[in-house]
Amino acid sequence: MMTTAVENRTDRGGEQEGRAPEPGAPRKPRARAPWWRRLWRDRTVLLFAAPGLAVIIVFQYLALGGNVIAFQDFQPYLGISKSLWVGFENFQILVNGDPEFLGALRNTLIITALQTVFVFPAPIILALILHSLVSNRVRQLVQSVLYLPHFLSWVIVVALFQQVLGGAGLLNNFLRANGWEPIDIIGNADVFYALITSQVIWKDTGWATILFLAVLAGIDKSLYEAAAVDGASRWRQTWHVTLPGMRPIIIMLFILKLGDSLSVGFEQLVLQQDAVGVGVAQVLDTYVYNNGVVGGYWGVSAAVGLVKGLVGLVLVLMANKVAHMFGEEGVYKA
Repeated sequence: MMTTAVENRTDRGGEQEGRAPEPGAPRKPRARAPWWRRLWRDRTVLLFAAPGLAVIIVFQYLALGGNVIAFQDFQPYLGISKSLWVGFENFQILVNGDPEFLGALRNTLIITALQTVFVFPAPIILALILHSLVSNRVRQLVQSVLYLPHFLSWVIVVALFQQVLGGAGLLNNFLRANGWEPIDIIGNADVFYALITSQVIWKDTGWATILFLAVLAGIDKSLYEAAAVDGASRWRQTWHVTLPGMRPIIIMLFILKLGDSLSVGFEQLVLQQDAVGVGVAQVLDTYVYNNGVVGGYWGVSAAVGLVKGLVGLVLVLMANKVAHMFGEEGVYKA
């Protein structure tokens, strides 16, 4: 009797003595460590993350307070606290239709449309081509060559294009040497949009393929095998297997692209404004720079920049909502 009672107590307290609970038995939730203990446990990781977090806080969040300049007649020598408040007076330029502002808006929309049509699909197409290469060594070599332009500054990129396509560049020197008329490309306003679009494609397409190549590497190989057994050609495998596998990342990047759609390359355009004039090279970012930093109209420039940011936010929210309607996660879940 005593032995049986001891065994029963042992069975009831088996979980306390380290024995695993019976299958299906409810488990007690583990007590969570206090926050200060978790901070001390992860102190090394937090120390490494602290500089990046500080940069984000200072230059991304604290800088948002500078948007109050949009409602002031801001004067740098007075500062924000002593500058005169003018309410929405700086925003009247958006309503009254200032010709310079409208020209910058028109150029921005044109360049945005061109980059959406030609620049955004370029890394997807390039990733599909690289993924189709049989030899890994050839693929890595091509990738390394295509990545290099991304690490060049826009100053170098513009200088390279001028050395090749400029009036005294390699192309025109070749044409003159063979008795043909030189072609004005760098200083020609009619081909300026095509020029800057080609510059962006050459510089950033290779680097942008990294995410798409990672997605392609994660697609289940058995799907291709099953499609091949069913008699699907390479094109139909790409259409029914590869592209659906890439669809989530494509939608997410497209939504992020919409949020940044009104920012079309400040440094690239500033470096080439003198060659073609502000008529075609003036966009919203250069308008803010020319009127704020150069011209001293800080309030008007801040108002334009604030509206540009709000428009980008609205585009992201709307595109993300549409993505949810089609069953995709988008940038964030609802």
